[in-house]
Amino acid sequence: MIRTIAGLRTRLADARAAAPEARVALISTIGSLHDGHIDLVHRAKELADIVVVSIFVNPLRFAGAAEWEAYPRTPEDDERLLDSLGVDVVFAPEAAELLPQGSNSTKISAGDLGLRYEGRTRPFYFDGLLTVEAKLFQLVDPDVVVYGLRDRQRIFLVRRMIRDLFFDIDVATVETVRDDRGLPISTRVGMLEPQDLAAAAKLPAALDAAASNADRGIDACIAAAQSSLMGEPRIRLEYLSVVDPATFLPLDEGVSGPALVLIAASVAGHRFIDNAEVYLG
Repeated sequence: MIRTIAGLRTRLADARAAAPEARVALISTIGSLHDGHIDLVHRAKELADIVVVSIFVNPLRFAGAAEWEAYPRTPEDDERLLDSLGVDVVFAPEAAELLPQGSNSTKISAGDLGLRYEGRTRPFYFDGLLTVEAKLFQLVDPDVVVYGLRDRQRIFLVRRMIRDLFFDIDVATVETVRDDRGLPISTRVGMLEPQDLAAAAKLPAALDAAASNADRGIDACIAAAQSSLMGEPRIRLEYLSVVDPATFLPLDEGVSGPALVLIAASVAGHRFIDNAEVYLG
């Protein structure tokens, strides 16, 4: 793993000198890699000649030092996995390398949308995410970045930042990898007890219910999702919204066309997000 900016620049300069026409793909992660990340690497290898994976537990995305320190880290397993997949460059800097001034460094603002949905309870989250993403874009200069569709709000905000700051970068997406219960594969799923897993599985079931009722309108869509969650005390619902994919703003009843259903909830102290594409009307 390359730990320093200087080392990353040298490695990429050598790679580009050896293959001047090579396309570069970037996958930015916070480590503890799983099957979903494997699909990202496969897609990146289809789109580019050089694949760079960053592993950085970004402190700007966490509520405080205790939460940041508690995040699971598996660097040896991550490195073995990425090596087996043929990743060309793994950039795993310490916090002081990318954020030399700590939380007081220059930041990117996600604007009003950064305070909705995921940003409602964590207003710092998207500013911190976009700040580090912009730094990685500057350092790697990728032709394409690859994201999983589980985090639609992140993708929307990154696309907007790329447009607004004139980055010449394509955005590619990969379908969410799910387990047998329909849950998106994530580090948190592996931390749940069996009874909590059964409860968490009601979240993708709620999205299925929403999709099945989307032809009846937004109210029916949301009501069906809420009904499927009733009677499960282990789930603490944070938000359930239907938004316009083009603006990521809530849609009004009576609108027809493509939409996204967003859901976030906590189960046994672990937070989950998910989404589904639906067609209203």
